[in-house]
Amino acid sequence: MKHLVKRTIFAIVVLGLIGAVSVWYFYYAERPAVSYRTTEMKRGDLVATIGATGTVEPEEVIDVGAQVAGKINTFGKDKDGKTVDYGSAVEEGTVLAQIDDSLYAADVAQATAQLQQAKAGVQRAEADIGQMKAKLYQAQRDWERAQKLGPSEALAEVSFDAYKSAYETANANVAVGEAAIVQAKAAVTQAEAVLQRTQQNLGYCTIKSPVKGIIIDRRVNIGQTVVSSLNAPSLFLIAKDLKRMQVWVSVNEADIANIHPGQPVSFTVDAYPGEVFHGEVGKVRLNATMTQNVVTYTVEVITDNSSGKLLPYLTASVQFELSRRTNVFMVPNAALRWSPQPNQVAAEFRATFAGSASRSGGAGNDRQVSSNPGAQTALENRNQSVVWVQQGDYVRPIKVRVGMSDGTMTEVDGEKLQEGLEVVLGEQQRATSSTTSTTNPFVPQLPVRRR
Repeated sequence: MKHLVKRTIFAIVVLGLIGAVSVWYFYYAERPAVSYRTTEMKRGDLVATIGATGTVEPEEVIDVGAQVAGKINTFGKDKDGKTVDYGSAVEEGTVLAQIDDSLYAADVAQATAQLQQAKAGVQRAEADIGQMKAKLYQAQRDWERAQKLGPSEALAEVSFDAYKSAYETANANVAVGEAAIVQAKAAVTQAEAVLQRTQQNLGYCTIKSPVKGIIIDRRVNIGQTVVSSLNAPSLFLIAKDLKRMQVWVSVNEADIANIHPGQPVSFTVDAYPGEVFHGEVGKVRLNATMTQNVVTYTVEVITDNSSGKLLPYLTASVQFELSRRTNVFMVPNAALRWSPQPNQVAAEFRATFAGSASRSGGAGNDRQVSSNPGAQTALENRNQSVVWVQQGDYVRPIKVRVGMSDGTMTEVDGEKLQEGLEVVLGEQQRATSSTTSTTNPFVPQLPVRRR
């Protein structure tokens, strides 16, 4: 009898526990067992941009080469008296390097001697023409006397002919002498040209800076032989002005239509993390390049480098500004993409949520649900959307108009929006105490009540 009583009491206790668990479960079944990730709605400036990658380049670069062949003997001095090297500041006309000039100096000496010889030839030709003119005068006088006498007993016919021939020969010799003078003067001109060329080649042995600037690259060493053939070998690379730099940006053909001269640009470089530099589009080069069937255009961005921070050939992450909105409400794009489950919606909005969800094919994370049935037509407009805010343990919708987006944040506008409003980005399951211990499948798991 006692055993039966004990079994009855045990059954009553078990039934009581099951009843308590059932009441507990049904009481909290509709309570969402999740917590929400939220962020404050704020005002700010929103900028729509096109991103690309480029390289910082000096605005004007002079490639200094050698026009003659020879061995580099010495380097020159910069304005501070130091041997020119990478980063040396040089003035226009500063000697950068000296090429061995022994062969070219010999050519100049030879050309000088040839010029002196040609000038002596002119003097000789002028002296010869003087003699020829004197002989012509004598022959002319003899011929005139012979003409007066004529062939007679006083002047034999043979003598008459001889005087005539001597006169004509002297006259021709004068013409030859004058031609010799012209020839000698031409030889002088030729010798002068040869001398000038050799002197110029000798001058090319001294490499001078054509502009004022900074040496950003030195491509030769002392003792190295440079050979000038079809192309002048490059010795130094000089940046004319590093206070104004350019960023050469490769822009995809799909975005090039949105780029125009004068467009604002911002960019960053890895050398100065967190610092943003600004510039504007200078020009769009029309010589497109194709790499693996991808067509890109080079865009020149002009920027001020008065601070001297930007160094040549840094890699830049560039943002071309397409449009800008100032002092507008904006939310992360995740807030516009998220949509709750029906049991997460506040009771007064649940019926509307169910009707809207059935017409739109059900609620999901990528759907936007209206707070009233009449707004379904408005939601078909691409400028209408919904954000969700917490209301106790639930969420409620706020209808917004969507504006510009920068890919991360989106401009929104609506009557019920205010700064500091917490909008829901998504949800995360709340951890329960059973998650830290081994779960017994035969023990009922009580839902955790939100406090």
